[in-house]
Amino acid sequence: MDQVYKVRSIHECFGGQVGFYTHRSVETKTAMNFSVFLPPQAKHSNVPALFYLAGLTCTEETFMIKAGAQKLASREGLALICPDTSPRGAGIEGEDEDWDFGTGAGFYLDSIKAPWSKNYRMYSYITQELITLVQGSFPVDVDRIGIFGHSMGGHGALTIHLKRPDIFKTSSAFAPICAPAKCPWGEKAFTNYLGNDRNTWTNYDASYLVKINGAGPEILIDQGLEDSFLEKELHPHLFEEACKNSGRSLILRRHKNYDHGYYFISSFISDHIHHHLKLL
Repeated sequence: MDQVYKVRSIHECFGGQVGFYTHRSVETKTAMNFSVFLPPQAKHSNVPALFYLAGLTCTEETFMIKAGAQKLASREGLALICPDTSPRGAGIEGEDEDWDFGTGAGFYLDSIKAPWSKNYRMYSYITQELITLVQGSFPVDVDRIGIFGHSMGGHGALTIHLKRPDIFKTSSAFAPICAPAKCPWGEKAFTNYLGNDRNTWTNYDASYLVKINGAGPEILIDQGLEDSFLEKELHPHLFEEACKNSGRSLILRRHKNYDHGYYFISSFISDHIHHHLKLL
């Protein structure tokens, strides 16, 4: 396959490599960045992979720099793929005005409302374009791919897994936005990206989707109890209730003293890697 991306930089890491790349996206009609960690085992055979979706204001670099996942991923022979959190430089008026909407806040959906609908197609970008690029360009096992994420990215990981379990076989999340249709972050994003018809919002709400997609592997969620966004934005209890009602197995762990940041994520990253590898 012809190389469809440009290499920005490559870094040796625990016997494998972290690479940062850019390509021209058909879905977003912008340049899109992504990063990939390949373990040393990938030099000889295809390896399982996890896609990680980052949260508001983050980029494809955030997880690779902060989470501390590469050591265990190297030992276990696991690839890690991190897309950016939105298109950038789309030229839409107001796209850079707010930290929780627009640039860095694509919410992993396909917008259907102008002017955002032309470029803000992160759901299709991940589930059609990036997955195809990765499968065709990197030594990953196409039958052993999972997805996880943090905050807005946790929302993305849960919804994408629930909608496309044929591609992303397993899921987990750190402090996800569990019911975006019922929180300020989600209401703002959904109104602007999807419009005022709340029936369309359910297409990207994990607490609704799990009710109609109850069958599937166990989901792991970790949540810090000192998270300043917990009560207003995250609502894990609503996803917990929806899983119970649908019969979906969920491990929801609530941790005293932990907040919303990457110290929290790095504390439990190994559990998430093992969770996926056990099921893939």
